[in-house]
Amino acid sequence: MADIFDPLSLPCGRTLPNRIAKAAMEENMADQTAGLGQVPGDALVNLYSAWADGGAGMIITGNVMVDPTALTGPGGVVLEGDTLADPQVRERFSNWAAAGKAGGAAMIMQISHPGRQIYAAQGTEAVSASDSRLDMGRESLSNMFAPARAMTDDEIRGLIRRFGETALAAKSAGFDGVEVHGAHGYLLAQFLSPLTNRRDDDWGGSLENRARLLLEIVRTIRDRVGEDFILGVKLNSSDFQKGGFDVGDATQVVDWLGAEAVDFVEISGGTYESAAMMGDSQDGRISQSTVAREAFFLEFAEQIATAATMPLMVTGGITRRDTIEQALATDAIDLVGIARALIVTPDLPNRWKAGEGVSGSVQTVSWKNKAFRSVANMALAKANLRRLSRGQAPKISINPVLASLVQQKNQAMQTKRYKAWLERSG
Repeated sequence: MADIFDPLSLPCGRTLPNRIAKAAMEENMADQTAGLGQVPGDALVNLYSAWADGGAGMIITGNVMVDPTALTGPGGVVLEGDTLADPQVRERFSNWAAAGKAGGAAMIMQISHPGRQIYAAQGTEAVSASDSRLDMGRESLSNMFAPARAMTDDEIRGLIRRFGETALAAKSAGFDGVEVHGAHGYLLAQFLSPLTNRRDDDWGGSLENRARLLLEIVRTIRDRVGEDFILGVKLNSSDFQKGGFDVGDATQVVDWLGAEAVDFVEISGGTYESAAMMGDSQDGRISQSTVAREAFFLEFAEQIATAATMPLMVTGGITRRDTIEQALATDAIDLVGIARALIVTPDLPNRWKAGEGVSGSVQTVSWKNKAFRSVANMALAKANLRRLSRGQAPKISINPVLASLVQQKNQAMQTKRYKAWLERSG
């Protein structure tokens, strides 16, 4: 059984100082006022400096987008292959990487494409494995997202190149690695799931074909970045939707990833339609007892571990040291990711190392409607992310209605700036 503060050697040869990872959260904090595009700025540097000082062994950024027309939110950071040709932009990304690495952690850039999970207000075309649209349970919520068309074969091959170019740019900027986001209903998960992938060509049908895009991206990245760069994959244990990608599928995909020089696989779950990653699921398999236990996907990860030849990381509502110890005690898990608890208590790993019996505090709402509840919980997290990025102490309790209204206002402002940038650059 590994101790929380034991180092972990990854297949690429890099060693993490401990078994705690700051898991990715979508910050939507690009500096849109600098005239440089969707780039990191002081807010993200301050935020990641706080986490670097907190003692995690690995720090994973929120979504960085590989395509400027496909953002999970209008304040998202974009990194394309030629972005760093501008010295000012290169400095922005290098400063962000340096901030995360300052405390000795490995700084990992999560790279992603949202596919159909893109807001209609952003004014860009949504694409997916097949023609589809999100069903959020209420028409008003579903209409927030653009209908998606199926990608062409040429577009799919272009996307593979984009992921490789973004990974190489991340390495050039000083990041220690990348994590390919293949979970949470984003584009790669849309290709993996039979609910959203109804293609009858080489990219659809069998699981082998549905996994082809993810595997091709991983191979391309490894070819571009070399052997000593950390390459991780975030994968759903399940979509938590009837007829979707499930744990048996995930186990097989992890088996295939074992032949692709992957350094770790993070096990998560859910989509925008079934927000298991937030403690809710459409099919009810994430129950209140699961939420209270924490490590929502641990049981699924233990099954997946039977096929894993690389380290596995598990995330999902973790706030307590004993939860991490229980996960590591299974011998199936090598890393444990903490997300929202590190917003309110960014130095939680260091406090545990010092012997303090403290737990992370996470405020959530218990509204009846799952979609509104998920939106409010994300707004609460983002309210404290903004405070932390300004050097302010996080708040234990925030008005969720006010936080949601502020988030809507911020998103409207970011959308206006994003669309103006696209028009200028396009």
